[in-house]
Amino acid sequence: MEMIKTKTANAIRVLSADAIEKAKSGHPGLPLGCASIAYELWAEHMKHNPADPQWADRDRFVLSGGHGSMLLYSLFHLFGYGNLSIEDIKNFRQTGSLTPGHPEYGHTVGVEATTGPLGQGMGMAVGMAMAEAHLAAVFNKEDCRIVDHYTYVLGGDGCMMEGLSSEAFSLAGTLGLGKLIVIYDSNKISIEGDTDIAFTEDVAKRMEAYGFGVFRVEDGNDFDAIGAALEAAKADTERPSVIIVRTQIGYGCPAKQGKASAHGEPLGGDNVLALKENIGWESKESFFVPQDVYDHMETVKERLKAPEEAWKARFAQYCEKYPEMKELWDQYHDRTLAEKLYDQDEFWTFEDKPQATRNISGELLNRINKAVPNLFGGSADLAPSNKTALKGEGDFSREDRAGKNLHFGVREQAMAAIGNGLALHGGVLPYVATFFVFSDYMKPVARLSSLMKAPLTYVLTHDSIGVGEDGPTHEPIEQLAMLRSMPNFHVFRPADARETAAAWYAAVTSKETPTALVLTRQNLPQLEGTGKAALKGAYVLEDSSKETPDAIIIATGSEVSLAVEARKLLLAEGMDVRVVSMPCMDVFEEQTAEYKESVLPKAVRKRVAVEALSDFGWGRYIGLDGASVCMEGFGASGPANELFEKFGFTAAHVAEVVKSL
Repeated sequence: MEMIKTKTANAIRVLSADAIEKAKSGHPGLPLGCASIAYELWAEHMKHNPADPQWADRDRFVLSGGHGSMLLYSLFHLFGYGNLSIEDIKNFRQTGSLTPGHPEYGHTVGVEATTGPLGQGMGMAVGMAMAEAHLAAVFNKEDCRIVDHYTYVLGGDGCMMEGLSSEAFSLAGTLGLGKLIVIYDSNKISIEGDTDIAFTEDVAKRMEAYGFGVFRVEDGNDFDAIGAALEAAKADTERPSVIIVRTQIGYGCPAKQGKASAHGEPLGGDNVLALKENIGWESKESFFVPQDVYDHMETVKERLKAPEEAWKARFAQYCEKYPEMKELWDQYHDRTLAEKLYDQDEFWTFEDKPQATRNISGELLNRINKAVPNLFGGSADLAPSNKTALKGEGDFSREDRAGKNLHFGVREQAMAAIGNGLALHGGVLPYVATFFVFSDYMKPVARLSSLMKAPLTYVLTHDSIGVGEDGPTHEPIEQLAMLRSMPNFHVFRPADARETAAAWYAAVTSKETPTALVLTRQNLPQLEGTGKAALKGAYVLEDSSKETPDAIIIATGSEVSLAVEARKLLLAEGMDVRVVSMPCMDVFEEQTAEYKESVLPKAVRKRVAVEALSDFGWGRYIGLDGASVCMEGFGASGPANELFEKFGFTAAHVAEVVKSL
């Protein structure tokens, strides 16, 4: 048995080395060093079924060191995920292939998360473990456990250095996520050389301080030791675990083993041949896998079917005995459930009084919670300010896994990565929240949300110079343009309660697009004519009586009411203008050309954009003949109403800019 294990691990090494060599691009170090770890985990300890890669109670595996993607692809080929063929392996890193340079969720069957930026996979794995713990608390019965799986994540020194990992591990330890198992590929090599030049901390002590159980394996090719550590980690149900495995980067290649040059460049043709000779490979032919390895893997794949078959039988009994829980299970996994809010008048109805959109958002969140039972989220220590608490739902904690309010602490980047993990796991509808200016901390993670088509909701409050006295460090200026620049990312900045309802509706019904809700601290008036039309991204709020308006004022958020007031001033002077509310540029761009022309007719070239943030991005709507009333620099510390006047956000100034065109 030991011999076929070694041979199969070597098949992973050979396939990885050959694919990288053919592509003349890639990272052989991790696949060669971790092949034995991966085989032992996938073949002997992980609960998964390649014949049904998406079954609900499978263990999750995240390769946080996504540069080592050939490790995954070799596993997928040998284990039969998505029938990934040897031709797919040969097309590694080629345009349109199923084997891109870094693993891409939704593109290659078996990839649980898009990884590459180091540390991100660690955060997402924590989110997956939190989802498992919550769903287990909601659905499991003493006589029947239908949610009972582990989350494994593999990463190296780089992942351990990234600050996101520290944030995520600190929270995981606090929560006692006993089904999270981190496998640390400790080879003491980074791109610049030995890690001692920049990384000498005692990782074991650090992880212990976070509240992790720590297990060690001194030889990354010792299957028995790896297996024993995995089982010991699984048995420690009170704490998350880290298994520190001492490996050699580029293992098996005499000229590269243990060297930084093994990390991110092909081994070279001669070195690939030397690798094969050194490990006793029976052929020098590229991409050769012995038949006995394939035969062995057929036996493994057949064995891996049993846990799912047992789960299906158990789930059928569960549904028969607990029909009310079966109904709830279906609701938790119904991605269309929130769509019924569209026809619920109470969802769109609000008091006619000035309110901050952050307050309205909090009210809406609790309305949604009554209709959609699997809401699950929270804030980076700002729930009282973000208004993101679900009333009466309890706090998710070590003691109460059924609680629906998450407390991320002051950890914005890890919070967003955890949110991605929650979304990828499935079964919960996640949201995360912080002040808008701190979206800077979350940008790399939001980008991954977009890439993965993970419909995570970002609640971002205190959206402009309206923050006031806290001053420029807390007043966002350029962040709206930053988020709007991302493909597949909807940024809503609503003007009042009904537009906020539209923004939330769009967020919780989105299937493949993350959404940012950018909300005010200060009170805003309720406007006539707002509502479901905001779901088109932009619409005519107040129109000119002329067939062709004299000008168009386009505004978002707190500046829409300002545009309405400016229109009144202009009308008194004989100028008849149209006011367009544009809560979401991204959604507006998805509309038909005919609709966009009906809102912003090309014949009207006198256009003014009004937004208390950077004007970057408004050029496409105001053109060369237009103008903007936006922020040209950073804000200041002072009462919000004084700041709006100081920076020109008054009806009179907007009217003057329109007249100046």
